[in-house]
Amino acid sequence: MSSEVSITIDHLSKCYEIYAHPRDRLKQFVLPPLRRRLGRPDRQYFQEFWALKDVSLEITKGETLAIIGRNGSGKSTLLQLICGTLNQTQGRVARYGRVAALLELGSGFNPEFSGRDNIYLNAALLGLAREQIDDRFNAIADFADIGDFIEQPVKTYSSGMYVRLAFAVIAHVDADILIIDEALSVGDAVFTQKCMRFIREFQRTGTLLFVSHDMGAVQNLCESAVWLERGQIRLQGSSKMVAEAYLQQTLQDVYGSSIQLKPTSDSVRTQANAEPDGRAGSPVIDYNVRVSVTDNLSAATGWKSGGAEVLGVSLENLSRHLSDVFEGGERVRLRIRAKAHQDLSSAILGFLVRDRLGQDLFGENTLPVTALHPRAVTANQEFEAEFIFVLPMLPNGSYVVMASAADGDLHNNTQHHYLHDALVIHVSSSKVRWGLVGLTFDQIALEALQ
Repeated sequence: MSSEVSITIDHLSKCYEIYAHPRDRLKQFVLPPLRRRLGRPDRQYFQEFWALKDVSLEITKGETLAIIGRNGSGKSTLLQLICGTLNQTQGRVARYGRVAALLELGSGFNPEFSGRDNIYLNAALLGLAREQIDDRFNAIADFADIGDFIEQPVKTYSSGMYVRLAFAVIAHVDADILIIDEALSVGDAVFTQKCMRFIREFQRTGTLLFVSHDMGAVQNLCESAVWLERGQIRLQGSSKMVAEAYLQQTLQDVYGSSIQLKPTSDSVRTQANAEPDGRAGSPVIDYNVRVSVTDNLSAATGWKSGGAEVLGVSLENLSRHLSDVFEGGERVRLRIRAKAHQDLSSAILGFLVRDRLGQDLFGENTLPVTALHPRAVTANQEFEAEFIFVLPMLPNGSYVVMASAADGDLHNNTQHHYLHDALVIHVSSSKVRWGLVGLTFDQIALEALQ
């Protein structure tokens, strides 16, 4: 086995026996052996439910892998098999290193024990000796930051306090493999930021398995992703590619059979063109922001229903005569042009600007206007949206503009055409040093006060 492998999953399956009546359990225990002794064919008194079926994965050391899918798709079952808290029906799973997991809320805790006692219990289960726990107890308690509640039974804790205590333990056990199953969704903003700082630091050396329904977090944290459906791997690849495919399928499930969403391209996007090409490394000579825009409409991926189609997306400089040069901080006009292929009672056009990790930076749609005065568009008619705003200053990197054409209102709408990378914006800058966007400051001063 290669020293670079952290987890090996080989044809892993998990089957549950579902009994219609309690008496069927007794029948299953008694009758099959009896029938075999009498030479009669076997009969089972339960239905099989395969929560996981023939899953194979190899996860390398230092890799960050997202596992996504709908509720009941087998995500938690897979994680519990990896952790060893469940036994598989078939297949094999091998772990190389210490595993720390944050699974179901309160898992591994005795509700009658105090927070202090549960720290010692949980840390011992994760492989720490008593002396090690003694040395790290204060650090764990400080990380959890639940005050005097640490001496109270955990059955009195809120869901957020459960997570605080559980995460504090796994953050101090020197794990090689960290598994997080949606648990951070119940934490408050301050504690979540503390956890994210720890996760970022852990990613430098450890292997992370992350389960979430937040596709922005998946693309932000993870390099690759696995999409589980009905206990089997439906798609595996880069987190961006898998998240986009999952988003399309989720919307298709909402629409049902009334609307069929189809990929905008029959070919599967390769890793080479899955990300915007990088000009972020261009040398900066005059130390000013420089933004260039590339029309990527012909290569953009997404889906369409056939009801409407985005024909063009453009960005124009209103502050200077040079419409193809941007520095950040100037007024710009973004136009989206589309064509209806069927009557639209209330047409909507919108956009989002995303960074390379898939995080939504800013965006808008025409709903603020159409919510009050719906714009009806007839079949074969073209329509256009115009957005005028101040372009923020952006750090070095490549950004994409998502554009969509829809019909409906805020609560009930149909996305007829959704393009992930309609425009690609390339930025070379040294102005933006902190954060995701930059600001123009009118004054910065420092003075000593008496």
